[in-house]
Formats: sequence, structure tokens, C-alpha cells
Amino acid sequence: MNDFRLYTEMGLFHVLDIKAYDHILFLIVLAVIFSFSEWKKVLWLVTLFTIGHSLSLTLAAFEIINIKVEIIEFLIPVTIFITGVTNIFNAKKTSKTKDSINLIFALFFGLIHGLGFSNYFRAMIGKEDDKLVPLAEFALGIEAAQVIIVLLILTIGYLLQNVAKVTKRDWILVTSSIVIGFSIQMMLDRVFW
Repeated sequence: MNDFRLYTEMGLFHVLDIKAYDHILFLIVLAVIFSFSEWKKVLWLVTLFTIGHSLSLTLAAFEIINIKVEIIEFLIPVTIFITGVTNIFNAKKTSKTKDSINLIFALFFGLIHGLGFSNYFRAMIGKEDDKLVPLAEFALGIEAAQVIIVLLILTIGYLLQNVAKVTKRDWILVTSSIVIGFSIQMMLDRVFW
């Protein structure tokens, strides 16, 4: 039970660590287009993201794939940038179009974000024979952290749209633009060539 708590907490606090804000920024641009009434889609969003990064974590933990850290660290803000820009271009389109794109981004860009965790996770489990149980526990912590962040984004969006009377379009545009600004700076800081 102690190991379960250890790996779950590591996953939880790895995402909620303010120094690791790239994960939070990605969740913001993924979730900003949704509302509480779309809870099933939001659940899919978080779950697909967890599946994506758990798959890449598994492949990295078993040393099936090994990509240079510098490349992954650069690609993470690229995924944030692409998602934010897509939100801006789709702000006026139907929600079905926006939903589908962000769900696809959650899965495929989750693979890249999972690779960002891979060195941390490999160092954490060392040479343990059983890597699947710690991986599942770590993924559970990550999933819980993602739910917390997404609920916070949905709550802020709800309050701004229903109390402050900000339009959903403006909420998406302003939030995505701010996150794009952060992602551009991150890309410039992480250029690897």
C-alpha cells in the first residue's frame, strides 16, 4: 500500500508542480473549449490524454523507444501551440468540430507528453522487475491531477461566462492566446539545434 501511495502521489504532484507548468498549459488549451454540460466529452479528453502518455511511458519504461530529451522537451510546447492556434481558428465553428480535434490532440499529443515523463519515471522505478504496477499507479496520480486541473478550468469558464457574462468565444480566444504566448517562449527556450 505504501508503494501505491508513493507512485500515485508522484504522478499527482508531478503534474500539479508549478515548475512543470507545460502539462497544465496543455490541459488548459484542451479543456477551454468545453463546459460542464459536456462532461462525457471532458471525461474522454482526460482519459485519452492518459492513455496516450501511459502508452509512451510504457514503451519508454521497457526501453522499446528512446528519444532524445531535447527533442521531446521542444515538441511539448509545440503541441501546446498547435492546440491553442487550432482553438483560435475554430472559435466560431460548431462545437462538434472543435471537440473532435481536441480529443484527437489529447490522444496523440499525449504520446509526446508521456515521453516527457519517461526519464523521470525511469529514474523513479530504477531497475524494478515489475514496471507495470508502478506505471499504473503513476498514471492514476496523473489522471487525478488532470481531473483537478480540468475541473478548475471548467469552473473558471463557467464563472466568467455566467457571472461576468464573457462570451464562450472570448473565453476561448483570450485563454488560448495567453497559453500560445507561454508556449512560444517555451519553444524559444528549448530550441535544441
